[in-house]
Amino acid sequence: MTDNEKMNKTIEREVYTEQIKDFINKPLIKIITGLRRSGKSYVLNLVIQEVAERVDAEHIIRINFEDVENQWIKTNAQLNEHILSFIKDDKRYYLFLDEPQLVDGWEKSVNGFRLKNTDIYITGANSKLLSGEFATLLAGRYVTFYIHGLSLREFIKFRKAYGIGTDDESKELDDYIEIGGFPILSTMKFTPNAARRIIQDINSSAVLKDVIERKKLRNPELLKKLVAFVYENIGSSVSVSSIVKYLKDEKVGGDPSTITEYLGHLEDAFIVHSVQKFDVKGKALLKTNEKFYLGEHSLQYALFGDRPSNSGKIIENIVYLELLRRGYNVTVGNIQVVTRDENGKRVTKTLEIDFVAEKYRSYIYVQVCLEFTDYTKTKVREFAPLLAINDHYPKYVVTLDHMWQADENGVKGIHLKDFLLKQEL
Repeated sequence: MTDNEKMNKTIEREVYTEQIKDFINKPLIKIITGLRRSGKSYVLNLVIQEVAERVDAEHIIRINFEDVENQWIKTNAQLNEHILSFIKDDKRYYLFLDEPQLVDGWEKSVNGFRLKNTDIYITGANSKLLSGEFATLLAGRYVTFYIHGLSLREFIKFRKAYGIGTDDESKELDDYIEIGGFPILSTMKFTPNAARRIIQDINSSAVLKDVIERKKLRNPELLKKLVAFVYENIGSSVSVSSIVKYLKDEKVGGDPSTITEYLGHLEDAFIVHSVQKFDVKGKALLKTNEKFYLGEHSLQYALFGDRPSNSGKIIENIVYLELLRRGYNVTVGNIQVVTRDENGKRVTKTLEIDFVAEKYRSYIYVQVCLEFTDYTKTKVREFAPLLAINDHYPKYVVTLDHMWQADENGVKGIHLKDFLLKQEL
């Protein structure tokens, strides 16, 4: 395969395109958003190809505002003039705007063209794309699609298509854990050092451009220290007070309100996700310390490299993102159980379930365990919270342990590879 053939190769990402296809020609603006370099523009191109099979090319208008040819468009008036130059008749035009938030007043342009015979699609790497004037002008008139990095299934498909994959799914899983899901890393062969460099650059641009520059933050050093803390503590319960203490020790300061604001900016850019805790029996969210996960598990490598001591949390992050890709709302589960101590006294304990995934009022419960080093203790620790749940929904213990898989009282032990490649959970 030549380099030119590789550059022009198109690989479907059906999990997103199938959702978006249902809304083609519907009177709603389609918002495609997600972490920087997760493949938003790629998915947009796939939608354009779908539309091109239905209409002629003259009625498809695609503007990438990061393209040097379009950087002269600074205001909504210039944007209006540019788009109108393509419209020649009364037929429907399909308008694809890639990163329009770089244009002042772009929301007014979108709202104006919405009133014409158009079908509009927008990409952006920040959830604040949907706030401010956009939300005011277009409330209830748009639908959002969140794009994540490649799943393991997509990772395998991309690498095979580009001639760098293997037929060994276990080897592909190892590479997926090490390389991550940014699409660019699955389109050509990179050395481990080169892959790390690309991840570092993506992380830097996401933090710098999507947070520091766009939010005009006055204390970028505080944000960088905050990023280091969150990356170090993925999958752990974190309070604002614990962050304040850490930043004080790091001599960068930061009051609770500023830290809360900066965490919000990181979430808006999809760099991190906060996950609330959920009372499994009471079916209610809890106002306790949240957990944080990364928008792409490989981002942690940008700061800390590949540390075996953190492998469990990386696997946990991978499982969390897989549940999001499959359309679940994800929380951390708390469940209270009553046991007896060595004296026979009743004791109430709160057990934690790594993930409670809900979709259409159905649930999936997931524990993540790197390996069963001490079979008896690990089994009790990982299975006990799931066995305490008295319902019929699926319950999994996901592990990297090849030697242990079981089904006990409805709780299924399953290898990470099989969990990620499973058609239905």
